[in-house]
Amino acid sequence: MTRTFPILAFLCLWAGSLLAQSLVKQADTQFNQLAYAKAIELYEQALAKPASLSAEELRLTKTRLGYSYQQIRDMVNAERVYRDLISSGSLSPEDNQYYLYYAQSLASNGKYREAQEAYEKYSTLQTMDKRGPAFSKLYRDLTPLTKNAASYKVEFLRMNTRKAEFSPMLYKDGLVFVSSKSSGAGIKRVFNWNSTPFLDLHYLPEVKGLRAAKASSLGGSAIKQPASRMQLIRPLGSDDFTSPTANDSRTVGFFGGKNISQGYEDQVISEADRFSQTLNTKYHEGPASFTKDGSRVIFTRNNYTNGKYGQSSDRINKLKLYSSSHTNGYWSEAEELPFNSDEFSTGHPALAKDKNGTPDQLLYFASDRPGGFGGSDIYVSRWNKDKWGEPVNLGPTINSKGNELFPFVDEKGNLYFSSDGHPGLGDLDMFYASLIEEGTSATSIRNLGEPLNSPKDDFGIVTDGNRQRGYFSSNRKNGGADDDLYRFTREGSLYPCRELTVSVFDAETREPLINTTVAVDNAAANGQKQLQTDAEGLVRFCVDVDNEFSILASRDGYLDNKIGFSTKDMADDQPSRLDIPLSRPKGSAKAAGVVSTLRGRVIAQSDKKPMSGVKVVMINECDGSSQETTTTEDGSYSFSITSGCDYSLEAMKNDMGTTGSHIAKDGTGSTELLMFRKGDVIKIDNIYYDLNKFNIRPDAAVELDKVVALMTKYPTMRIEMRSHTDSRATSTYNNTLSANRAKAAVAYLKSKGIPAKRMIAKGYGETLLLNTCKDGINCSETDHQQNRRTEIKILSMD
Repeated sequence: MTRTFPILAFLCLWAGSLLAQSLVKQADTQFNQLAYAKAIELYEQALAKPASLSAEELRLTKTRLGYSYQQIRDMVNAERVYRDLISSGSLSPEDNQYYLYYAQSLASNGKYREAQEAYEKYSTLQTMDKRGPAFSKLYRDLTPLTKNAASYKVEFLRMNTRKAEFSPMLYKDGLVFVSSKSSGAGIKRVFNWNSTPFLDLHYLPEVKGLRAAKASSLGGSAIKQPASRMQLIRPLGSDDFTSPTANDSRTVGFFGGKNISQGYEDQVISEADRFSQTLNTKYHEGPASFTKDGSRVIFTRNNYTNGKYGQSSDRINKLKLYSSSHTNGYWSEAEELPFNSDEFSTGHPALAKDKNGTPDQLLYFASDRPGGFGGSDIYVSRWNKDKWGEPVNLGPTINSKGNELFPFVDEKGNLYFSSDGHPGLGDLDMFYASLIEEGTSATSIRNLGEPLNSPKDDFGIVTDGNRQRGYFSSNRKNGGADDDLYRFTREGSLYPCRELTVSVFDAETREPLINTTVAVDNAAANGQKQLQTDAEGLVRFCVDVDNEFSILASRDGYLDNKIGFSTKDMADDQPSRLDIPLSRPKGSAKAAGVVSTLRGRVIAQSDKKPMSGVKVVMINECDGSSQETTTTEDGSYSFSITSGCDYSLEAMKNDMGTTGSHIAKDGTGSTELLMFRKGDVIKIDNIYYDLNKFNIRPDAAVELDKVVALMTKYPTMRIEMRSHTDSRATSTYNNTLSANRAKAAVAYLKSKGIPAKRMIAKGYGETLLLNTCKDGINCSETDHQQNRRTEIKILSMD
């Protein structure tokens, strides 16, 4: 008997070890199949007997358990597991991403100070990932995302059910959204990721009667959940419909179903009207976008066409975009869009007008196709010749190493999207950007801040061009898959405050001047405030929108310097900076010149929007000295200048050019620098012609000489000379006349040494009039003269 007890103890220990290893193996199988909810249960059982696992098995089990919790958006448990994992010190250099996941879970739980430290740790390990420094900088001071919170009222809609409701889209007078509410068809289909039902499209026929619960508090903090609701666990932002790589699910994406439910006010949504059997399958259909007239829909569906379930080479069912037309009350058979693929996912469509105002010409969507910047990126395709063109990635300003999802474009051309890769309050945050280059890129993006964003997932916004009201979805109440619809109303200014930093320094040494008096005059308030520069020569204060200020810096031993600042017509509330150099009085005539500040802006030729990050060089033509600076977020720049000298200005940015500017000693000249790129028409005074003539007039030669200088400055630039006529005479005659005018302009440039291969001559006749002076309309000679012109279009900058 004495020998039996050790043997039994050994057998029990051995059996326990085998059981733990068996549980880990089963959990790994579920994990690899992306059935995270089932994997969690098995991993937790295995970790209940940690002594039965080796150190390596423990490390792998914890990393996968933490990741599984993160995928189902149980961020409290994700934080717990990651904290234990990191504090154990068992991570290898290959596991650096878990410091990032730990930081993300902390932010999702509102622990920004700890998240900052975790991001800083991640930054030391992954120096090439810009997310670490960007997020840690934000979490040192969250003021930029909270200062505008009082401008918005956010309401939780009482039509939300205990299931998920998300991704609203306006359709006719109602609201289409996605929900996991059961269809009641007698078949319960369950998605493996977290054992929750597939999603359907639902419809509220009118939204005016929607009632709301008590408005959520600023920052979107949790509201007490009604007792009838229960928490579901479905991830968002890193889940089956917004996955971190869009490759993490055997059926990637939750989209759609058989029924459009109707109801409003306090009623629970009923299964009433069927959307269309042709659009819906037994898998997911969902986030959709309708044409302006409502006759066509583009929607997302799992790869399931004509009854066939499609898979990628690694056996994953991807997302695809489909379109259908509505005729005589029925939706046609769904057709695939041409840029879908079995090998990557494409979803979250958003139709928008082009720069000419033609509706439904641009299609924005999210995809993890090869060549992107991170998990999923935002792309755009153009409708051309009755088909959708090759998608274009919106570039690194919009897309990040994380996930960009749920695009939406308002009537003013502002792009809204959700991202977990740009600095935000946690999980998915909503951002917006003003699109440029015919809708294919943006100069900068901005986080919408509280209360539209919260530490949880916030996504799927639809709103008007002034962001006056709209809808979005969020899981801020209970997290996980408890996605709900919210309504918001803007009750304050869109941009209530702009932080202005004034830097005062010695004009010669560039050293900051501390304890210097800065007097700020507010034109609207008719008052003045006195400020003192700090140890860095800076003062910071808030300036109101649509206002003008004068700022006077004065200090003993220096000449006063006064400059103006205006917030009128500014399109954002990004912080601004003003430099005020102060000079000491000197005896020489040259030195006695008054030092002042020259301020200007750099804007894009195509849409006249400000451009940030542009290098601006100013040359003093008195002594040849130069100054350099970089434009701020609002496109502004400033230099200190001395009276009595002429100055030239140039702006520099990759793949772009500018005509520059000249500031005369009398102050004349423009400080607004226009930058052009491929496809733009250069802002140069038009080249006019006499009636029925195509010879180059002396005034036109002066303008063409400017083109010669521009072509010389950019020796690789190619242009098209676009000549136009007025509407008088026949179309055939005008086509010939305009072609001759374009050829004459090209010949003039060639005579000045510009190679012919860099120019194309093209006549447009009377096809592109600038005014209403078409055939049959009486117009003055001045009006007709406007149409007799030659424009210069940039064909390439290579």
